[in-house]
Amino acid sequence: MSEFHSVTLDSDKCRGCINCVKRCPTEAIRVKNGKAFIISDRCIDCGECIRICPHHAKKAVYDKMSELDRFEYCVALPAPSLYAQFNNLESIDYVLDGLKKIGFDDVFEVAGAAELVSEMTRDMMKNGDYPRPLISNACPAIVKLVKVRFPKLLPHLHNVLPPVEVAAKLARVRAVRETGLPSEKIGIFFISPCPAKVTALHHPAVDEKVVDGVLSASEVYMALLPAMKEIDKPQSEQISGITGISWSYTGGEATALLLPRYLAADGIENAIKILDEIENEKLSDIDFVELDACFSGCVGGCLNIENPYIAKTKVRNLRKYQPVAASRLSDFPELSREQLLSKGEVEYNPALELADDPKKAMEIMMRIAQIEEKLPGIDCAACGSPSCACFAQDVALGKSKMSDCMIIMKKELRDILAD
Repeated sequence: MSEFHSVTLDSDKCRGCINCVKRCPTEAIRVKNGKAFIISDRCIDCGECIRICPHHAKKAVYDKMSELDRFEYCVALPAPSLYAQFNNLESIDYVLDGLKKIGFDDVFEVAGAAELVSEMTRDMMKNGDYPRPLISNACPAIVKLVKVRFPKLLPHLHNVLPPVEVAAKLARVRAVRETGLPSEKIGIFFISPCPAKVTALHHPAVDEKVVDGVLSASEVYMALLPAMKEIDKPQSEQISGITGISWSYTGGEATALLLPRYLAADGIENAIKILDEIENEKLSDIDFVELDACFSGCVGGCLNIENPYIAKTKVRNLRKYQPVAASRLSDFPELSREQLLSKGEVEYNPALELADDPKKAMEIMMRIAQIEEKLPGIDCAACGSPSCACFAQDVALGKSKMSDCMIIMKKELRDILAD
């Protein structure tokens, strides 16, 4: 069974323009015979190809609202970035009540769970027993990037469960207690701002699957708009404050830890540069690093409606009359601190495996070096590979031919004509 990915390719719409090939941060896309294809093992579902494709050939797949019909009782887990999609939102409770109007029986805020994760992380870091810098695991695209490109940094990944998984566990416990229904009749649905979270929750890297479906923020937004207009006075009570809501944009998680030495960066290319610095031991004086694959953080996810910079402003306006935090670990005795820790470690998944046999792998590496010496080194991507180095690998592994390089072909043609 192949690994699930939210990011998919519609070959019929693809024009083979190589925009995605050049922009993919893990070199997971190639173009052959005028059509792009995605190398599954390398894809981190960051959504960069979805943003950059001018022909809309890349898209994210996710669960539909009709999935709610499979369960007797359904709980929505709205990401804090969902609140930033609405204009003139006076209270988060309008969104929470709106979710109940469109088919959910209950709502558990991921922003509330984020405050629990912040509290637990603060307590853990007070003891000082952690690798510096500690790298946030909240963005699954970053976690997978570390997994495929930065194996030395795997021990630096935070081991407290991300807020969405904490929210899912607490929501299920509460739903079972309040309804008396068995767990399998209760559906837990996350409302996601990005494809990376869709993939991570459907195909967890370490822990068990904790949600029954992942919905698109844009699709839920369209259903929420008319429902929220019917609400005069909302009845729901939010369980999040400034701390949890601020997780929706870059820096919100890090500042909640109240540390003097932290770093927060957004954008997949910037994240790669920071990870390079950490790998080279240049940031050992930093306590915590928050990295988001999307610009501005979760508000920049490609499943959202609003422009990320406008959304960030909306979040800041929404925070004005909120408490610093509305949820504490002591409010949820049903889950112990141990249950909020990841049960395993993220394992290295190399983007390029040459061969199981070391001798054979060395021979292929020498072959790659020999091929690369013959290439022009201009990384034009006309061959369908993102760089000359990648093209050399593809040729050595029998996935491409030297004749695919347009520069070499032109040179050979000129030589033939000269003769």
